[in-house]
Amino acid sequence: MLLEVFGVEILLVEDEVSIGDVLQTYFRNEGWNVHVSRNGLDALKLVRSMKFDFVILDLMLPGIAGEDVCRNIRQFSKVPIIMLTSKAHESDAINGLNLGADDYITKPYRVKELIARIYALKRRIDMMTDTNRTTATFNRGRLIVNFEAKEVIVDGRNAQLTLTEFKVLDVLVRNPGKIYSRFDLAYEVHGYRFIGDGRVMDAHIKNIRKKIEADPKNPEYIITRIGAGYKFNYWPDGN
Repeated sequence: MLLEVFGVEILLVEDEVSIGDVLQTYFRNEGWNVHVSRNGLDALKLVRSMKFDFVILDLMLPGIAGEDVCRNIRQFSKVPIIMLTSKAHESDAINGLNLGADDYITKPYRVKELIARIYALKRRIDMMTDTNRTTATFNRGRLIVNFEAKEVIVDGRNAQLTLTEFKVLDVLVRNPGKIYSRFDLAYEVHGYRFIGDGRVMDAHIKNIRKKIEADPKNPEYIITRIGAGYKFNYWPDGN
């Protein structure tokens, strides 16, 4: 099944030629347009000059490391990023998410799994677009969630949430008061379960709190229920 979008543009950042060639073949068989970069500096130039639907980013790159590439991209773009990493420790993956990645997959991996992750990420984008509500306000207008633009405004400033962070918040604000376990929330966001769901979701919540809470250590919007999970603590204004 091809992504139901004409001319999907993917930037593949991979310095190993053999791996890059295999991925290009599989991606093109899906009907996607693939652009390849062999180093981080070239990747940054391409993201600045072209519009991509997804960036597939290997972390082990010559020159600029993949982590730094991700950090730099997030300074000017919200393009969805999937990290490819040979670092098997969960803490490394969480660090990648903290830098702004939307998902990660560890090596060795099956190409079909990577493709499935891309489809899952695309479905999340579509779900965020497919809504009758365009905005919702909370806490007397101090927090505004724009579902169409996928933006969150806090006290008049753009919170600059990543795509995945927005989806986490999107799930919570659409069901205020409902407690989600870390694993259930991860499933709602990603559409699949994987080892380490819990800590990964904790990392996303921590990042969101830094961006929307006046005091992240004493949050008022996203509340933790020990032993149960997370809930959004406000109903939309006017309800």
